[in-house]
Amino acid sequence: MFLALLVSALVVALVVIALFVFGLRRRLIQRSGGTFDCSLRWNVPDDGDVSGKGWVYGVARYSGDRIAWFRVFSYAPRPRRTLERSGIEVLARRMPEGEEELALLSDSVVLGCLHHGRHVELAMSEDALTGFLAWLEAAPPGQRVNVA
Repeated sequence: MFLALLVSALVVALVVIALFVFGLRRRLIQRSGGTFDCSLRWNVPDDGDVSGKGWVYGVARYSGDRIAWFRVFSYAPRPRRTLERSGIEVLARRMPEGEEELALLSDSVVLGCLHHGRHVELAMSEDALTGFLAWLEAAPPGQRVNVA
């Protein structure tokens, strides 16, 4: 009986510590400001895919001419992906379709992009999308920006 209680207490303590570390990591990512919730789908097929597969929930942070994207459910201190402003070309904007509606946050808008020739989709709120497009268009003089 005592052993079962001890093991249960250890499991509960580990779960609480894991949740605390997730929260602390997100707080550290957001500390410098300029962050927004953003789901990402990398290497999207050319014909499009509305199955909902491949979407990963994350937090994006503006960092000069780059956006650092962090997975939410990860302990990694570094961004999983980095998107350079000069390499992003916006192709299309659409609402989630089919099973995507279940995979994404309820108020998400999907933005189809090319990043250095690779098809990428970003899903974010309407407010975050406005900020993202303004950030793209605010490129320094001489930089090529393609916003559809």
